[in-house]
Amino acid sequence: MCGIVGYVGKRQAYPILIKGLHRLEYRGYDSAGLALVNGEGVLNVFKSKGKVADLERFVESKDLDGTIGIAHTRWATHGEPNDINAHPHYSDSGNIALIHNGIIENYRVLKEALIENGYTFKSDTDTEVLVNLIEYIRTSNNCTLLEAVQQALKQVIGAYAIAVVEKGNQDQIIAARRSSPMVIGIGDKEFFLASDAASIVEYTDKIVYVNDGEVVVMDRNHPLKIVTLDNQESKIDIKKLQLSISQLEKGGYPHFMLKEIFEQPKTIVDCIRGRINPETYDVILSGIMDNRERFLNARRIIFVACGTSWHASLIGEYLIEDFCRIPVEV
Repeated sequence: MCGIVGYVGKRQAYPILIKGLHRLEYRGYDSAGLALVNGEGVLNVFKSKGKVADLERFVESKDLDGTIGIAHTRWATHGEPNDINAHPHYSDSGNIALIHNGIIENYRVLKEALIENGYTFKSDTDTEVLVNLIEYIRTSNNCTLLEAVQQALKQVIGAYAIAVVEKGNQDQIIAARRSSPMVIGIGDKEFFLASDAASIVEYTDKIVYVNDGEVVVMDRNHPLKIVTLDNQESKIDIKKLQLSISQLEKGGYPHFMLKEIFEQPKTIVDCIRGRINPETYDVILSGIMDNRERFLNARRIIFVACGTSWHASLIGEYLIEDFCRIPVEV
């Protein structure tokens, strides 16, 4: 499961981001990366396949200056695990960088439209589509980064937790979420961003949980601002954390297994949100639709899986054979 960390304030961002990524390693991941805006407004992106330790070795001789930055651990969904597909992703011009948890289901349609408008793509990810869409809107409409993010997300189908920084802007991170967790930590003239409170609790105990459909403006010169996609201001509910880091990682449960058992109902809901339209009863699965004809012409289906996914595949075997009358083997 992907993890995100962000910081804007008076401290150097890099040590905070790296420590935050280490806190998120328990989630599992295949690559890691970070983006920093230095004192001169230069946007630097560093990323690599492998562990956070590999990223640390990669950036040893790089410019890590900056009091604002975002970081990410990726679990591959679109595109194989490699340096190019790792987050953050640049926009085509290199002016905007973005990290993203979740899946953009209609990325292919958006990508084709952007290609028609002259955009090129280096990775196989849905995330690069989103960062280029934000840049296209920002450039075409001559609007603020916040407005561009709001307009872009109105066109997106799927789940996301994103954080965006841009070249020349050393003061501001724009973040948003839908069906993917996000928390904001509030310090003394500084803000922290994370997909898990455990990665920022050592810096502050003042936490804001971001709701679905909300966009966050973290600006070192202004109080925290949260708005909807339609730019209606949301109430900011600051909670005081009482748990230790080890307790937070386990969600207050005595061990991880119990935590995962009790999280199952919420996990199922989060998995299907963005993939099922309750108004039209449509199911949107881009991986299936991209290969629709191959599935329709298949005479045999084989599932390769282990552990929990093997048990899920056994259920899939029963359902597909029952509904489609196609032989299935797990």
